[in-house]
Amino acid sequence: MKAFTVHQGVVAPMDRANIDTDMIIPKQFLKSIKRSGFGPNLFDELRYLDEGQPDADNSGRPLNPDFVLNQPRYAGASVLLARENFGCGSSREHAPWALEDFGFRAVIAPSYADIFYNNSFKNGLLPIVLDDAIVDRLFKETAANEGYQLTVDLENKVVVTPSGEKIPFEVDDFRRHCLLNGLDDIGLTLQDAEIIKEYESARRVSAPWLFHV
Repeated sequence: MKAFTVHQGVVAPMDRANIDTDMIIPKQFLKSIKRSGFGPNLFDELRYLDEGQPDADNSGRPLNPDFVLNQPRYAGASVLLARENFGCGSSREHAPWALEDFGFRAVIAPSYADIFYNNSFKNGLLPIVLDDAIVDRLFKETAANEGYQLTVDLENKVVVTPSGEKIPFEVDDFRRHCLLNGLDDIGLTLQDAEIIKEYESARRVSAPWLFHV
């Protein structure tokens, strides 16, 4: 998993509440269990004017010119600004996969669905919770300033605006540690690889019948 320390990026505003996981990555794209390749179909139903299909070439599909990610001013955006209850709906882990594969490193919203929130940390995506009033102000600043960027400093738990204002946010210490060090569940387990090997060796001696093929 890619580590997250300090990230600066263009902000893309998704000015709607209750964005569910089927909107983030529609159900027809859930056949793959790889973490990569979902970026081209992120927000597929909003992003394109036709219906997307798995393994299809997206390069010739008609784009929705009104959708935020298709607008030139938000090209290369890596910080997503959203409204409350982001990531609601089904528990598909493909949703943070698609956001991360597209290039987003952080999402800022007043609230999240619990499962999406947990899945994000396990996949290198930082979901930041800020008050409604602050989020509303960030929407206004993003709309008023083309190329608007925010700096997300996970080490110090602050979001820094272009004016230098530091907006604090809370994050669980364990999740923060994992993101700072790029540790997903597998990475955490592999930190104890030697202990696991020692246990397995001892177990082969104490209970050899468990290892007979």
